[in-house]
Amino acid sequence: MSMSWEMEYKRRLKTADEALGCVKSGMRVYIQPGCAEPETLIEALMRRAPDLFDVEIVHMMTMGCAPYVAAEMAGHFRHNAMFIGANVREAINDGRADYTPIYLSEIEGLFESGEMPLDIALIEVSPPDSHGFCSFGVGVDTTLTAAKCARHVVAQINDQMPRTYGDSFIHVNDIDSIVESSRPLCALKRPVVTDLQEVIARNVAGLIEDGSVLQTGIGGIPDAVLPLLMDRKDLGVHSELVSDGVIPLIEAGVLTGARKNFKPRKIILGFALGTPLLFEFVDNNPIFEFHPTAYTNDPALIGRNDNMVAINSALQVDLTGQVCSDSIGNQFYSGIGGQVDFLRGASRSKGGKPIIAMSSTAKNGSISRIVPTLDPGAGVVTSRGLIRYIVTEYGVAYLHGKSIRERAKALIEIAHPKFREDLYAYCEKTKWLHPQAPKTAVPR
Repeated sequence: MSMSWEMEYKRRLKTADEALGCVKSGMRVYIQPGCAEPETLIEALMRRAPDLFDVEIVHMMTMGCAPYVAAEMAGHFRHNAMFIGANVREAINDGRADYTPIYLSEIEGLFESGEMPLDIALIEVSPPDSHGFCSFGVGVDTTLTAAKCARHVVAQINDQMPRTYGDSFIHVNDIDSIVESSRPLCALKRPVVTDLQEVIARNVAGLIEDGSVLQTGIGGIPDAVLPLLMDRKDLGVHSELVSDGVIPLIEAGVLTGARKNFKPRKIILGFALGTPLLFEFVDNNPIFEFHPTAYTNDPALIGRNDNMVAINSALQVDLTGQVCSDSIGNQFYSGIGGQVDFLRGASRSKGGKPIIAMSSTAKNGSISRIVPTLDPGAGVVTSRGLIRYIVTEYGVAYLHGKSIRERAKALIEIAHPKFREDLYAYCEKTKWLHPQAPKTAVPR
């Protein structure tokens, strides 16, 4: 058997330019996101740009560059973002690229159902093992399914891509064109954690008990939370992604997954977003079990973890508990991502804690993130019915099962002091904070 795949491998081996010849005008091309972006293939695709028209490029956030959204590429390529990264944000808000709001857990369904058929999938994988299986390495996410559904799969085989375990393999026979390219993966720069994020993180860490199963999103606050958990016991992880922050917890014996009742002892994740240190750490490391996003972000599976703590962030929250996290007014900023998947999953979990953590202000303290009403055009990602914990540097507001009056009061208490007066004034106008019984003058 082994010889047959080795012959197939040689037969499918091409230069990047030969391999990208499969892209024709009007096609839809999927690109593997995150740190596993196949940059050699993207460079070859860009060399084909003059000959191509109306090619749609679909992906979530990528860590490399996105040259296909440059103004001069209009007419040749049009990007459709399932989650907006910094590299495509301007193009989307300039109208040169599109944004498709969708729960991360439901992206793969679009490929599978044929609602969004994929002509070509550009992927990056490890070299094959003795059985002919290549690993998706740091990024299974939506890519395993995209490769399954696409009519043509072009793989950049990179000997610097780690081999990871789980549902993270594709056989050489299922790859149509192979391009060998040895280069470092696209790393995420480690965010610098600010003092403010540290204070918020301390409030979040106070909610995390021994044996909790964590999901941490991207950014400064989740990164600041992990180091504060070194004194906990038997933490677990079930997350769409992990970053470098898990390494010290694993090495210290804090993150063991020993008490996890669903997939014990395993860190369940869809992709790794971090530095070369993390890439090396997940290589051949059986603690990490990679799965497609449709699995990691399935609220029913997330909810099977007891004591599931989901930590996500927001841009703006109104006094009723509506959460905007994908836009700033009508300017699209990021995406729905996994926030709702995980808040929904954690709220179904026995002992679960769905948390939104954010700073009380933005723009150097000049505006409040806790607002009477969301900005015009702001997208409600998490509805007021799903929200439970909101955390700022001023404390924790628990909103589940609370009336509008109780919510407004709890949120004003964790708003920045200089904005509380205005928030109270708004509630006077709406009568939200009026006591139930009218105050009558007591005769003396």
